[in-house]
Amino acid sequence: MTIKDLQKLIIEKQREGVTSSELTKIVEHIRNKPFWIWDLEEHKQAYTQYNGACCWNHVVGLPKKNGVEKPMFSYEKLLYDALLNPNLPTASTTDKFKDKHVWVKKATGLGITEFFLRLMAWLSLKDDRLSGSQMVIVTGPNIDISIKLIRRLKALFSPFNIHFADKETVLELNGVRIEAYPSHHIDSARALDNVSFIFLDEADFFPIGQQADARHVSERYIAKSDPYIVMISTPNAPGGLFETIEKECDETCIYKRVKLDYTVGLGKIYTIEEIEKAKRSPSFEREYNLKYLGRIGNTFRPADIQKATSIQYDPDYVNSMSSRSCGIDPSWGSSNFGIVITQLNNGYIEVLYAEEFERAEHSDMLEKVRSLILNKFAPITKIYVDGSQPGFIRSLKIALNEDPEYEKAIEYYNHNHMDWQANMMVLPIPFSTSHKAMLSHTRTLIEDGFVAIHSTRFQKLITSLHTAVDNEGKLDKNSTSYNDIFDAFRLSLQLYQFT
Repeated sequence: MTIKDLQKLIIEKQREGVTSSELTKIVEHIRNKPFWIWDLEEHKQAYTQYNGACCWNHVVGLPKKNGVEKPMFSYEKLLYDALLNPNLPTASTTDKFKDKHVWVKKATGLGITEFFLRLMAWLSLKDDRLSGSQMVIVTGPNIDISIKLIRRLKALFSPFNIHFADKETVLELNGVRIEAYPSHHIDSARALDNVSFIFLDEADFFPIGQQADARHVSERYIAKSDPYIVMISTPNAPGGLFETIEKECDETCIYKRVKLDYTVGLGKIYTIEEIEKAKRSPSFEREYNLKYLGRIGNTFRPADIQKATSIQYDPDYVNSMSSRSCGIDPSWGSSNFGIVITQLNNGYIEVLYAEEFERAEHSDMLEKVRSLILNKFAPITKIYVDGSQPGFIRSLKIALNEDPEYEKAIEYYNHNHMDWQANMMVLPIPFSTSHKAMLSHTRTLIEDGFVAIHSTRFQKLITSLHTAVDNEGKLDKNSTSYNDIFDAFRLSLQLYQFT
């Protein structure tokens, strides 16, 4: 019996004066249905036996792509089992917290959001165990996304002329209040008293500060009401919420981690032709192949980056006759410590070293830089350092036997109309006045094909170029991945002033 059949039957029985208890029995006819019958033969038999009302998804109608109905696929069974069948051999049986908490890094277009919305509706209606509880959906900061997801839930019932008077971000089902919150209003979800399900949709794209807050608010309910917690997203930038959880050790991570790249959907939700077309997009690796690449920036053309990474060279070869440059972006506050070393060889500016270090101690980094400059990549022609870090600059000058009182030296050279950069090895570069010129210079060198970047050795640098966002000549560091490597890179390029 479908919902439409039930609706007609209820109207008929009400006319006959049927009691509420009898109406409840009619409702029970479609309650307690399985979400989906995963065994194909069993499903066929049940479909015939119950005239199409064999499971929840057939009752409300199957999901559609381009107007074509789609069944539940095997990769969705992985999600179902991860959340609801913790005792399966493939699931954790030792950590009770992992029984109800799932992290899903997924390719776009697999229908994962639709799957979990349907699952939430089914859990609300299949019996009364969650009645009186709240389900929370957390979306990005745009309220329209919250409204859209609730509309998708309500749309499950609209074909049967069942409508809801709830406000746009709320749906009441069988005593379960389902409410969607934008990530910047997540504090509104802190005071709920009986949360049964928390669904964070595209969580890796929440603004950085809101990512941590959304996770904190979700996990604080574990001891309070033991909810299901589901966190899904296409990967965004490195260092965000999803990569942080992915790197957590198995013993302490509270999530079952499921990775679904585009291959799980081939021949199911995607055609081969659709994927081949998608591969032509520069965002394919992030959108379909689960790479943390961030959003595509506007500073460098993908074709120019591809040209730079296609140049063949040996990054371990140091030509003693070549000019070499080192760019250093010392860490400050929550930033990382970036180092890039390049050399001019065979007509190309070759990247020899590019790395950034988290929570780095300046003493450790001083020794690291000293070793790179005096040993591995010696001799270095010039070292360009972010001028906002005078303490590190003085320490490096002392380590390299150069006068640490560089401000006085610069003043002396300027006073005597001398080129101060020609008379120093360690050069402080003020970003406040030089950042636009450095960004423009970097773009010109890459566009003109002078830069060679090893395609596998320097993935962080390549990612920073792909995601670099130029806002009126200024690098948007909130959008640019590995921006400390990027800053060190453009510092290192200052040696190469071609005309």
